[in-house]
Amino acid sequence: METHTGPLAKLKWYWKIVKNGLFLFGARNRLALIGFDIDPVYWVLEGAGDCSLPKIKGDVSEYLVEHLDFEELRRLCERLKDRQAEELLKGFKNGQMCICLRHKNNIAAFMFIALNDIFYKGSPIILKPNEAYLLNMYTFESYRGKNLAPYLRYQSYQFLKGMGKDTLYSISAYFNKSSIKFKEKLKVKHLNLILFILLFKKYQWRLNLKTYNQDKA
Repeated sequence: METHTGPLAKLKWYWKIVKNGLFLFGARNRLALIGFDIDPVYWVLEGAGDCSLPKIKGDVSEYLVEHLDFEELRRLCERLKDRQAEELLKGFKNGQMCICLRHKNNIAAFMFIALNDIFYKGSPIILKPNEAYLLNMYTFESYRGKNLAPYLRYQSYQFLKGMGKDTLYSISAYFNKSSIKFKEKLKVKHLNLILFILLFKKYQWRLNLKTYNQDKA
């Protein structure tokens, strides 16, 4: 999500994609831009597993969990790509919350929480009063490798439980191995494998490919 400039920076960026198992994820995103959006995802239950607070690599006392207001989010979005920044600001205006990990004067990681019904690929996600949907987790490059994503996610569980939100959902893209890996640390459960197909932003299908047996999860 950060802006990359120059051939060397782009080469490093592509290498990280391959190294982290994200080549197919990137290829899928490229195809989506030209109208072939074929998106297999896991529908995930979070916060229900017996997990402990993940440890940050470094001094945890240097990090604070905070809410971002709109003005600070707007400034944060200036560091991101235009299309992604638009999506984040739109979500905030529609009632989503943004929480972050602040390291001294820097925002190290952030994520969003939806408490109202939203849409994914044109399909509605209907939330009950005790439910929330977690999305848009992001760690800035200089803070990666410190285990911040699972730490912040765990903190969001505690915050939401205090609000009476005891059932938390998210989506993990099938090819996004980084997202799947950090959620595994929190003992999340895959409920369904769903295939979303959107052709030329006009024709759309949603297919349930697999329902997981939770007794074996």
